[in-house]
Amino acid sequence: MPESPRWLVLQGRLGDAKKILDKISDSKEEALLRLADIKEAAGILPECNDDVVAVPKRSHGQWRYQGSVWRDLILHPTSTVRHILIAGVGIQFFQQTSGIAAVVLYSPKIFQKAGITSQSHKLLATVVVGFVKIVFILVATFLLDRIGRRPLLQTSVGGMILSLTSLGMALTIIDHSDTKLIWAIALVVASVLAFVAMFSIGMGPITMVYNSEIFPLRLRAQGTSIGVAVNRVMSGTILMTFLSFSKGNHDWWGFLLLHGVATAGWVFFYTLLPETQGKTLGGRLAGGLGGGKTFPP
Repeated sequence: MPESPRWLVLQGRLGDAKKILDKISDSKEEALLRLADIKEAAGILPECNDDVVAVPKRSHGQWRYQGSVWRDLILHPTSTVRHILIAGVGIQFFQQTSGIAAVVLYSPKIFQKAGITSQSHKLLATVVVGFVKIVFILVATFLLDRIGRRPLLQTSVGGMILSLTSLGMALTIIDHSDTKLIWAIALVVASVLAFVAMFSIGMGPITMVYNSEIFPLRLRAQGTSIGVAVNRVMSGTILMTFLSFSKGNHDWWGFLLLHGVATAGWVFFYTLLPETQGKTLGGRLAGGLGGGKTFPP
């Protein structure tokens, strides 16, 4: 894993940054454009093209002054920065509150409630869940730059909503049935696998990718940190409360809640998250609002 080109430029190491940009860009011209954008953000003059240059220090109120970063990000953000922060924190929030941690980590309990009592069968089903998660994450790596962030994310969350619906319905039918329904048990297993697959193809990988793409350079570290903190807090909250919602014969309550959150997330993504595929950092911060467009100025 190479050093970040942006970090190298901030250290004045333009030559090293250009070598890495040449490797990760589609063409030499794209690499030069990216380098020019980074140099401009760092305050390095365009004509400075030596391998090692001096990086100018910024005065009070510029991005090197940490107090101004928090001010521009939290206290007095522009409409663009506010939109970016809401999008970045929102996608982290919905990634965890849509229930992936609960479904994956508590899958043995879900299978047990469905009627799979054999330890070996529960273990096998749990292993298959992990295998499906890995396979579809690999699929996502091939689709992310071909399809785009928005379509893949909306498809992913839509599939999660349908999977949660079928999972909750199947568990409810099993709870109210006096006989062992093989088709309902199969539906539970299929719903769990479908949920994990749909999460892994979009919501899972896109969350961190999107956060790394939307924040301007001077706000990126703090903005991403806020998003990750929200992600971890919500993950812990879901894990500590999910079993309470699904105790006894009320499994549908827990999945109804997750279904509602996932639906709200789909609306949030459709309304507030623009497409970032193929856009430079500067290009993401100009243009229209939503609907697959870029962030407003």
